[in-house]
Amino acid sequence: MLLARYAKYTLHFKQPAGTSRGVLTEKTGYILEISNSDQPGITGSGECSILPELSYDDRPGYEERLQQLCDEINLPFHVLMAGLTEWPSLQFALETALLHLKNGGSGLLFESSFTDGRTAIPINGLIWMSDYETMLAQIKVRIASGFKVIKMKVGALDFGTETELLTKIRQQYPPGQITLRLDANGAFSRQQALEKLHLLSAFQIHSIEQPIQADRTNHWASMAYICRHSPIPVALDEELIGYPANPERIALLEAVSPSFIILKPSLLGGFSACAEWIRIAESRNIGWWVTSALESNIGLSAIAQWTATLPTKGMAQGLGTGSLFTDNFESPLHVEQGELKYK
Repeated sequence: MLLARYAKYTLHFKQPAGTSRGVLTEKTGYILEISNSDQPGITGSGECSILPELSYDDRPGYEERLQQLCDEINLPFHVLMAGLTEWPSLQFALETALLHLKNGGSGLLFESSFTDGRTAIPINGLIWMSDYETMLAQIKVRIASGFKVIKMKVGALDFGTETELLTKIRQQYPPGQITLRLDANGAFSRQQALEKLHLLSAFQIHSIEQPIQADRTNHWASMAYICRHSPIPVALDEELIGYPANPERIALLEAVSPSFIILKPSLLGGFSACAEWIRIAESRNIGWWVTSALESNIGLSAIAQWTATLPTKGMAQGLGTGSLFTDNFESPLHVEQGELKYK
């Protein structure tokens, strides 16, 4: 018989993390623990990670639904997952905890050349929004640390200040040396987005994530228009949240036709949901990469192990968030020369 319980945690950022939605100083979530009465001493752990004002399941009743999951843990897996379509972070936690338990609670979920220590995952170096000098200093540190792909948050500073920063970066680091990704987190208005994207294209940007806010009310018409006319390849991030069924996912990607999609298992419903997004995207020649969503090392390790089993084709992933917190859980992951490695 399976037994389940959960515990709440709070992690604290080493320094304030700025986005277009505001500044984060701490991150709260839950750890789901599942054990089997036939295997005393072995526990599988999964992380329930929610981001305020972003996660589809950031709403009242979350902890009560988590307790209900613990109470119903002996129901068949497919029944539990089907009952959690409105709670994607719980789907991710359940999927991860059961995999962890199945593999003896050792922390190894997906065996690969990555977990054997023979290969590494290239990742982007994340630059948080801050003042000009702080962001420039972050970029220099990331590049000195061996990162070849830099992802910069934009949309919080004055646009002129951000283009000045990009000018400075490109003067020192040409495209052949450093790849630049931008993440607007929906900060641009629909009226000004294309104008700003044309100005940003001068810096030879690899892609820009979510230039405008996700909007279901007009059947994605604004984002589709931007994707058709943007001189910079557009990647959908927040736009993917809240679509648990394939017909909706297909309709979205066919209507918008982005260049890339960003996969966050905590926000999209776990590995099986993300695998479906990949299948649908690839059949339409849409690229993708995987990104963590400020999980603790428990969730990040699970995501990294899963990502290592995918045909990423050398694309830099967004999995470098483990060092953001002062009080994280122990982890087999470490970053070296712009790559994520597993000890």
